[in-house]
Order: sequence, then structure tokens, then C-alpha cells
Amino acid sequence: MPKIDVRRFATRAELDAALAERLEQAIRATATPSGGGAPVIMLSGGHTPLPAYREVARRKPSHGDKLTIIYSDDRYVPADSDASNYHATRPLLEALALSEAQVLRVRTELPLEEAARDYESSLRTLLSTGAPIGLALLGIGPDGHTASLFRPEHLRQARGHLAIAVQRPDGMQGISVTPEFLANVAEPLFVVAGSGKHDAIAAFVGQDPDSVALRAVASCPRVELWIERAAELAAPKAK
Repeated sequence: MPKIDVRRFATRAELDAALAERLEQAIRATATPSGGGAPVIMLSGGHTPLPAYREVARRKPSHGDKLTIIYSDDRYVPADSDASNYHATRPLLEALALSEAQVLRVRTELPLEEAARDYESSLRTLLSTGAPIGLALLGIGPDGHTASLFRPEHLRQARGHLAIAVQRPDGMQGISVTPEFLANVAEPLFVVAGSGKHDAIAAFVGQDPDSVALRAVASCPRVELWIERAAELAAPKAK
């Protein structure tokens, strides 16, 4: 299991500011890449990283011409849907003036299983170039999921794959990266905010073998966990 470095933030504003700074630094660092290959940054979905994405878009940091953006997962919805993680990051992509070739998105215009195979093929090609995958953002849900890996069965389904199609608990479908892909990430960063996540965080930090989020990065030697303190508060007990 990985070593977990935990950083706690007193307020959501402090977390947002730190994440924007970290993401901007990662983007700027691609202007002078080392080790060859295209620098890669993985973005996560959900509401938590959106303020940081908007702030970095406002700053428009300079970057290398080989910067590549990939996604931890996406819902199987049209690319212009408000539920699309890709759509939510469009302001950032446009501010960085990235070409289509520099953004590896889930092509949800394809049939579900084909979209998963297509994304897996893109990720496999990316890895075959030796492209270093640096900062990779992830989240943890109240149920302990990360990316679109919700249940142990998804982890079993993921064996031998870099991306898979899943049935989400909310009734939607999605495409997610897998533990095999995440094993290639140099800087996995879990960013957690909001209420109702006390148990999921405790399981992750406590190295609970049943934690899906922890098992997803089991092959990573080290991960970071940034937490808004409110996310660690236990729900009040009913009287």
C-alpha cells in the first residue's frame, strides 16, 4: 500500500487556493520538461476542483507545446452536457489554447464499450511513448469511490485494462481509468472537500483493505491527500 501524506486545510477557500497554485505550477513546469516525452496532467471531475480550474483559467499560465491533458473518468453523456467532466474543464482548456491532440477525452459520442476501448487505446499509446504522467488529481466520494471505480467488482473488472466502462450507482454509466493505469502516475493527489466523507477518509488514511479508493492506487509508492477539515467531521449522532 502507498505511503499517504496528509495535508489539512481549515477552510474550503484555503484548499481551493492551494490546489490552483499546485495545478498552475504543474502546467508551467511543462515548459521545461525533463526526461523526454510529453508532459501529462490528469484532471478529475466532480465539484471539488472546479474553483481551482476556474482560477487557473483566469491566470492563463504558460506551458510547453506538448502538454497533454487526460481525465480520471467521465460520465457517459454528450460532451457538451453539464454532467460531463470534459465539458466542465472547457474554460481551462480554452484558456490554455490546447489543440485537440493535446486533450485526450472520453469520446462519449461512441457506443459505451467502444468509448471505453477507444480511451484505453489512447492511454496505452500515451504510455508507449514514455510520456511522464505527473500531477494526477483524484477525489474520494462519501461511499469511498474514486474516479468511476465505485465497487470491488469494478476493481475486478479493471484487471488487465487501462480504462473500463462501468454502471454507476446513480443509474448513469461512465468510463474510468483503472488501478493499472494509475500505477504509472508520479504524483497522485486526492483532493477532498464537502461533508459526509468522514468514514471514507478514515478508511483511506487507516489503510482499510476494503477502501476502493485506496485499492485503486495500491501500486503507487506515495500519494497525497488534501482535505478540507469539514470533510473529516463525523455526522452528529441522532438523539
